[in-house]
Amino acid sequence: MNFIMKILTINSGSSSLKFSLYRLEREEKMEQNGHLLRIGLQKGIFGVKNGRGRQLLEKETEIPDHSAALKMLFDWLKQDTQEENLTAVGHRIVHGGVKFREPILLDTDRIEQLHALTPLAPEHIPHEVKAIKILHKSHPGLKQVACFDTGFHRHMSRIAQMYPLPGQMWRDGIRRYGFHGLSYEYILQELEKECGTGVMKEWIIIAHLGNGASMAAVRKGKGIDTTMGFTPAGGLMMGTRSGDLDPGVLIYLLKEKGFTAAGINTLVNEKAGLAGVSGIGPSMKDVLQAEKEQNEARQAVELFCYQARKYLGALTAVLGGLDTLVFTAGVGENSPEIRQRICQNLDYLGVQLDDKRNTANRGIISSDKSRVTVRVMQTNEELMIARHSRRVMEEVNRSRAG
Repeated sequence: MNFIMKILTINSGSSSLKFSLYRLEREEKMEQNGHLLRIGLQKGIFGVKNGRGRQLLEKETEIPDHSAALKMLFDWLKQDTQEENLTAVGHRIVHGGVKFREPILLDTDRIEQLHALTPLAPEHIPHEVKAIKILHKSHPGLKQVACFDTGFHRHMSRIAQMYPLPGQMWRDGIRRYGFHGLSYEYILQELEKECGTGVMKEWIIIAHLGNGASMAAVRKGKGIDTTMGFTPAGGLMMGTRSGDLDPGVLIYLLKEKGFTAAGINTLVNEKAGLAGVSGIGPSMKDVLQAEKEQNEARQAVELFCYQARKYLGALTAVLGGLDTLVFTAGVGENSPEIRQRICQNLDYLGVQLDDKRNTANRGIISSDKSRVTVRVMQTNEELMIARHSRRVMEEVNRSRAG
């Protein structure tokens, strides 16, 4: 790279906006990160930290909407002399549909094409596109890049993407897309840095276990299968999402229990998972603390680990073997107990943990006798967005120079 790029990454939700500012040259430096919380609610919060984690700002303030949130952010960047030096803004877009496989530079037409994907991810796309449109209007000269969580999984075979439904539904775009792709890409890049290119020849499973949870099977650096499907509600049970359900359960709820489509959506996305089973909430830490006294909490933890172990076995079968297992995201990175329970009785796969390494959250937590290397790695989806945005801007600059 011949020049410095400053990339602002934005992850926009219904009532929150998270951001990071990166300086990318030969080295990657995160200069600031922060959040605007409780957008549209009383007592919003605007917080910023520098790259060393020191608090630069934390205040309660009214944030009536996303336009106000973005204005606050850019006013902050401007007073800190950062805004005028921005190369681009990179956005996390949960769903790219059939069309978008790679990060793209946005223009008016592509923004509308993103908006058309709303039915595929109604909980996410509207808020993500809203932030893009606001910046497109308020800062028309600022380049914006869309980075897709589904893109990583577009290498899966057609069979791996198919549902057993009539062919017209495939043509209508109903297929298994997979998510958390930015996290998987980051982990693979860091794994290659740490272990060399030879690791890409291995059979790898990455377990992204956070409030949202999924697993991906990787061969030769490409995703070949994953647990999530048409939406982020599929696969493993999660903090508030159900994961996979018998379709007959939903039909029964609609026909016999008076549920509406909106009610089903709320159930499977907001009231299920750890929160639904435990009756406590979506935090694995809170549920673990309660399991000794509460049977529902114990069942929630056991069900989560049971499902994770089951999917781990299924993905190993798809791969044809297992060389490396990586735990990442909030639960995967920080809960030795959950990692231990998931890996229990997996000796037949060659998985053996070292209790001391696991408890200490070491980078490698498998025992010396384990045939499978089990790792704990910190994911960084924001940095992956910044890397993608840099690459897109480098391509733009090369095309201009040519």
